[in-house]
Amino acid sequence: MPPNRSTITGSPLAALCPDLRTALTKVGYDADTLLDVLGAGAHAALSRSEPVPVRRAARDAGELGTLIRLLLLGDALPVREVAAALAPVEIDRAVAVGLLDRDGDAVRAALDLRPLDAGAGTRWILSDLDDSMRRRTLAEDHVLGVGHASLSLLRATPTRPVGTVLDLGTGCGVQAVHAAAYADHITATDVNARALWLAEATAALNDLDIELVEGSWFDPVQGRRFDQIVANPPFVVGPARVEHTYRDSGLALDGASELVISQAADLLAPGGTAAMLAAWVHVDGEDWRGRVSSWLPAHGVDAWVVQRDVADPALYVGTWLRDAGLDPRDASAQARADEWLDAFTAADVEGIGFGFVYLRATDGPTELLAEDLTHGFDDPLGEEALRYFERSAWLRAVAADENLAWSSRFVVDPATALERVALPGPEGWAPAVVRVHRGDGPRWQHEVDETTVSLLAGMRADGLPLYELIELLALAHGSDAVTAEFAADALSVVAGLVRHGLVRPV
Repeated sequence: MPPNRSTITGSPLAALCPDLRTALTKVGYDADTLLDVLGAGAHAALSRSEPVPVRRAARDAGELGTLIRLLLLGDALPVREVAAALAPVEIDRAVAVGLLDRDGDAVRAALDLRPLDAGAGTRWILSDLDDSMRRRTLAEDHVLGVGHASLSLLRATPTRPVGTVLDLGTGCGVQAVHAAAYADHITATDVNARALWLAEATAALNDLDIELVEGSWFDPVQGRRFDQIVANPPFVVGPARVEHTYRDSGLALDGASELVISQAADLLAPGGTAAMLAAWVHVDGEDWRGRVSSWLPAHGVDAWVVQRDVADPALYVGTWLRDAGLDPRDASAQARADEWLDAFTAADVEGIGFGFVYLRATDGPTELLAEDLTHGFDDPLGEEALRYFERSAWLRAVAADENLAWSSRFVVDPATALERVALPGPEGWAPAVVRVHRGDGPRWQHEVDETTVSLLAGMRADGLPLYELIELLALAHGSDAVTAEFAADALSVVAGLVRHGLVRPV
């Protein structure tokens, strides 16, 4: 065990989890079976917080239907019915450890327990009940379940095998549980003792060994190094206050993202990678890229920052008020909204950006690519991030020695397509734009000219090196020699296409 042993010593809830796992397995309370029983329609209704279609679909599902109603809908059910579905778990013990609550002659779920398949089979995640099925106000130490942000980070996290992973701000433990599929040792931290209580139970429920340490930010793991860091911190942008620990940092505006991004590299082992959710303000007259760039250390990091969305301040505030179970029409919620928007106005905030920050520990000066990726795409970003860092390393080598590029052969990636767009004109179709775009990953697009089209047509694994290709292009354009300007333009185009994976050196 590394230094700073776990501060979690074993709770009664965690001790119950082996029996609970037996019960869940017995009735088929897993992601695939749940979808089969509910069907696509009721399953979609569940995500929309519409209980009636789910309850109707569960009526004839036997003991699995009982657990669906108990754990997903929050229904109060007869003790005898729940006892049969949860056997060998004893109802009195489940109430005593905080899994269930008594409701007269019936019992209700006291915690949210749902199956999740993030690519390695079903895992069960324990968290606090939200207000999706029953109206409730969330406590300050509320532990969020698997929400949209958690799922987006799961899909955006690299999963190549590594030795050690740090899950910063683990919450219910979903990122740490996900890491168990690709890491040898997982350390998870949180400032919220209740979050660690639930994360411990989640680990026990999935029969996983996760080191859990209580503390603020990176303090519990100072002096240690990790092969990978994942973080879904309390990045919500707003006034310096804490109403809910899962979202509020107590730091003004985007201070939480600044803290995590600026310090994460110090805990990365050589070649280690970080995948983090973050948010940043768009300030009148400033480029958001410069703001994020200022948070990075001057040395030792290759950074890729991907902005997925930019929210209007009013929409942003209303969204997070509803997330906490508040009705924006209530007087107390309106007072919070006023304070929130006053803070934005005072700081000249025009919008709030949200996205992913990827870091790779290097031994050279920091390099940053910050770009918008607001169009839709389906493929997970995690593997793309690792390939980006590999391409970035190659481009750094080219910057140090251009001969590496000139002597290299290139191929067009099989997923790259050439597209020509024409518009109606006075004499028929008039060419408007030519572009190449990737059909996988982030689906990048680059507008190109006919010279670049010809250059790409000559790229083959058994073809000519790059410099010889541009010599042929120069001849085709009536020049006996490659000018410095022509060579620089060609190299710049190729570098941009390599950076986004549309072509690659071989």
